[in-house]
Amino acid sequence: MSILLIAGLSALALGVGYVTYGRYLSRLLGIDADRPTPAMEMRDGIDYEPIPPKFLIGQHFSAIAAAGPIVGPILAGIMFGWLPALLWILLGSIFIGGVHDMTTLVASLRHKARSIAEIIREHMTRRSYLLFLSFVWIALVYVIVAFTDVTAQSFVGQQTLEDGSVVSGGGIATSSLLYLALPIVMGLLLHKAKLPLSIATAIFLPLVGVAIWIGQKIPLNMPGFLGLTPLQVWDILLLIYCYVASIVPLWILLQPRGHLGGYFLFAAIAAGAIGILFGGRTVEYPAFLGWTSGGDSPKSLFPFLFITVACGACSGFHAIVASGTTSKQVRREPDAQPVGYGSMLLEAMVAVMALSCVMMLSPTDTLIKGTPNLIYASGISRFLGVLHINPALGVCFGLMAFTTFVYDTLDVCTRLGRYILQEVTGWQGWKGRAMATLLTTGVPALFVTRTILGPDGKAMPAWKVFWNLFGSSNQLLAALSLLGVTVWLLRTSKIRGAWVVTAVPTAFMYLMSVWSLLLVVVPWLRSFGKGFRFDLVALVALILIALAFLLLIEALRIFWRRPSQPEEVLQPAAA
Repeated sequence: MSILLIAGLSALALGVGYVTYGRYLSRLLGIDADRPTPAMEMRDGIDYEPIPPKFLIGQHFSAIAAAGPIVGPILAGIMFGWLPALLWILLGSIFIGGVHDMTTLVASLRHKARSIAEIIREHMTRRSYLLFLSFVWIALVYVIVAFTDVTAQSFVGQQTLEDGSVVSGGGIATSSLLYLALPIVMGLLLHKAKLPLSIATAIFLPLVGVAIWIGQKIPLNMPGFLGLTPLQVWDILLLIYCYVASIVPLWILLQPRGHLGGYFLFAAIAAGAIGILFGGRTVEYPAFLGWTSGGDSPKSLFPFLFITVACGACSGFHAIVASGTTSKQVRREPDAQPVGYGSMLLEAMVAVMALSCVMMLSPTDTLIKGTPNLIYASGISRFLGVLHINPALGVCFGLMAFTTFVYDTLDVCTRLGRYILQEVTGWQGWKGRAMATLLTTGVPALFVTRTILGPDGKAMPAWKVFWNLFGSSNQLLAALSLLGVTVWLLRTSKIRGAWVVTAVPTAFMYLMSVWSLLLVVVPWLRSFGKGFRFDLVALVALILIALAFLLLIEALRIFWRRPSQPEEVLQPAAA
């Protein structure tokens, strides 16, 4: 079967979903072009600034489409076959992920662009607000752990390609460090020398290409240090980057890096599209491998498929972005459909493209046992083969693109984690920022420096251990965000039963995510009879379940009381 046929049918399904279900959601939410948005009413040129949807879509999409829709589909495709992963990506993004993203964005627009946490505080209780913030902070920590370690994997060892060429992890590390240095220089020139953005882009974007090429010439092979393996040293260095990126001014690193990273994101998508359209690739990997994965740690399709794919079908992290920065820039309410719903479906296509990197592999290919970032990079390299690009350079491009996506996530997550701790503790000033950031990066450091043994007694990568917990916490965050939106619709909507469109996805995501967490917690609790065994992963999973359960109780109390609160939410604005 042709990969082009599968990708084409997937794009068609997502397009039909956007036109039909997306428009249905717009009508259900009472989208009104005449109702002023917070960006128009509170415009200040800093945080609140209306911009056209063609620009806002790119900004929002680059913020939400990090490494999640790449790693998850690749892992799930290898474990269960590509067909279950593909079906969940398509159905999940149309009926759950897109609903989650669009409703949280609209809810924020109707509440002066406030965050989903503040919406929960208004329509539930302050206790719910604190529970939600606590949950979000823990979820962010797991995002940082998983993405830090999977990125560090790219910086060690080497990979021999089919043509005999070698890609050095140390070379990828060199390219990555050069890539981080370039935005700092660019930011200084933009801010201090007032260099026009167009000229800066024309200068520094080609230099990113040079960084990719020169990295393999001068590889940085990190030695072990203070009892840490080279991989763990890179983990710590990446966390130090997170710390610095969270406290320095936005203009000196994050904004110019995000600008360059946006070009990388779309270049990687273009590379995949070209390869699928003109590469003539066929499906080699099995469509379905069974209801239980193989390997030393077998996992059942239910619930692990739905928490492994995560961002490619639904992601709670999107609610933080939609209600944090995006809602402050929406020009007109109808823009919520292309920005919120459309961007989620576009991310689903990124997930389909990542899954295609698995489809083209044979079941006996040694690459199947590699890391997801390497599988993705090798797939991108094969796609770029249509343009006769050297395979080693193609792999370097793919790995750098993957790393760039991760930097976007790490930057945002660390900064959001700092914001949450400062909000809860009241820490202010530079000392408050420093301490909140230290906790947000220090906890992940405890995880990535641990040596974790698998069932065979061999050390396992931290990302592989924590990916399921990241997926579970991320999907449970989506359920909690949908829960808050459901309560908002219940209290304010004049359309009978409007809350059902979010309540059903809430229930499904609650079930899958709590189920997966219980599979971690229950064996640990059962082991107590054989002697106490401290398991930090299981303990955190138990805390997440407790927080989610308490929030659900808060919501059910409101459902039973069904309080009314007059508010023009789903009614057309007065003429």
